[in-house]
Formats: sequence, C-alpha cells, structure tokens
Amino acid sequence: MRALHVPSAGEKPRIGDLPVPAVTDGTVLIRVRAAGLNPMDNAIAGGWLAGLIPHEYPLVLGRDAAGVVAAVGAGVDHVKPGDEVFGHVVLAPPIQAGTLAEYALLPAAAVALKPAGLDFVRAAALPLAAAAATQAVDAVDPRPGHTVLVSGASGGIGSFAIQLLAARGVTVIATGTDAARLTGLGATAVVDRAAGPIAEQVRAAHPDGVDALVNLFGRTDADVPLGAVRRGGRVSTLAQAPDSEAGAAAGVTVTKIMTRATREVTGPIAERAAAGSIAVDVQTVLSLEQAVDGLATIAAGHARGKTVVTIEH
Repeated sequence: MRALHVPSAGEKPRIGDLPVPAVTDGTVLIRVRAAGLNPMDNAIAGGWLAGLIPHEYPLVLGRDAAGVVAAVGAGVDHVKPGDEVFGHVVLAPPIQAGTLAEYALLPAAAVALKPAGLDFVRAAALPLAAAAATQAVDAVDPRPGHTVLVSGASGGIGSFAIQLLAARGVTVIATGTDAARLTGLGATAVVDRAAGPIAEQVRAAHPDGVDALVNLFGRTDADVPLGAVRRGGRVSTLAQAPDSEAGAAAGVTVTKIMTRATREVTGPIAERAAAGSIAVDVQTVLSLEQAVDGLATIAAGHARGKTVVTIEH
C-alpha cells in the first residue's frame, strides 16, 4: 500500500510502499478514503514525542481517517466489513500505525459508523479536533450568558469550540485574523494579536474579565491571555501552557486536556454534523502527494479550519 511514512528515526517523511497492516484482536482495518491532518502529525514526524512514547519504524503518519471497513479483529461487533466508518488512531505505545495510507489499522474503541449524511472528507476531519474541542469546552462548564475567550481559534479545534460554545448560549470572543469565517462559525467578536496584547483588548470591552478561556495556543505562560479572565474563572488548555501555578497566581482554575477521541465522543458530534447543526470547517483538501505541504502549512501556523487528504486507490 502507498503510505506517507517516516522510514527511520530522524528521516524526513516520504511516500512509499508498505505492507497492509494485519488485523488483530480489538482492531478495525479500513480502506482509507480520506485522512485528516493535525498538529500532532508534525510532532510525531519530528520525533518530538520519542522521549515520552516509544516509536517503531517505518512509522505511518496521520491519526484521523474515514473509509470502508476491510476486516475486523476478534471482539469487534459494532462494525463489519463493508461499513462506512470514521475513526482515530489513539496515541498509545508504540507509535507506528497511521492513517495517511491506503489502509489503516484503528482501535475498535475509536471507530464509529459514519452517518449517511456525512461525506468521507468531513468525517475524516472530525475525530481529534471535535473530541478535543468537546472536552475543552466541557472543562470550563460554560453557562448561558457567560462570555468565553477562545485563544488560537483559527484551526480545526477552534472551529468546533466556537460552535459548541455558541450552541450553549455563550458569548464567544475568538482570536484570529480571519474574522469573517470565525464570526460565521458563531463568534461574537474577533481579536487579532497584531493589534496588541489579547488580554488588554478583551479587558477594554469587558472590564471585569471574561468568565472562561479555552486556550489552544502557547508554549509559555506569556503566550496565554490569562489576564483576560476574571478571578474565579476557568481555563482549559490543550497547549503546553499555562501551568497550574500560573493559573493560581491569576486566580483561575486551569484544566489541562488530554484528548480521547473514542466513538462515544465522536459519534454524537458526527450525527450533529450530518444533521447540519454543527459545521465541519474543512478549508483545504489535498492529495496524498501534497500531504507534506499541508503539514508544513500547519507547522507554520498558517492553516485555517481543517485540512484533509483524500486517498486514491
């Protein structure tokens, strides 16, 4: 099968032929029709997680996919060969299996039936970003009438987080440069980092501070606009920062999110997407040969919405 893979540690990703994975107990082999790109793919390709989780090579990139079931392992009874499905390769040792290939082996717990009203491209864009957004939003316990800041809102996770918050009757402030797209997703206001410190811009409009922050951006505490949040507010973060000490100093509670894109989480969101009550914001569709370019765009911080790779057989 053709696959975008890292041949050995330290090498650049390349497209080449690899054996089709063998189905094992509790797994689902799918013939991939589309695969979603995520920032995590760059971390894996660069070996940034090798010190935390063992890697085995050749390592196929990609975590999200949609396609048709080719085979199922023992103990799998919720899908069968021929079913149209979508799912996620859970981050567990060893890191080796991926979805940017003609076939992908996924853990059954992360595979769900694709609703008929959802095409393969949008289904492939959904698992990791939608699950992360759901968990990040739930962690700040938004209530109708609250105001929530989404920092780093332009990517795939942000596009889901804005919609999930707006659906709960929340006033959403998003950071980004593409104001028309973000307000179209449900943001009430958009602030641009180029115009000055985010916290100062938010406080100018909300002197008492916002009720919560969903943080999707930042490697250091200085990157995170904690000053925009009122004392006693909540912060959820999928970025490296802030830590709990910085949160305590700002008088807020910080929850770090470890995403689990299981079918119990992704299935209901897919049903909502099929019904039209939530948009899967796919902005770029690429071929497998263009996938490396798509990952470079994500790494540079220039991606908007979701990027999906279609797989031709």
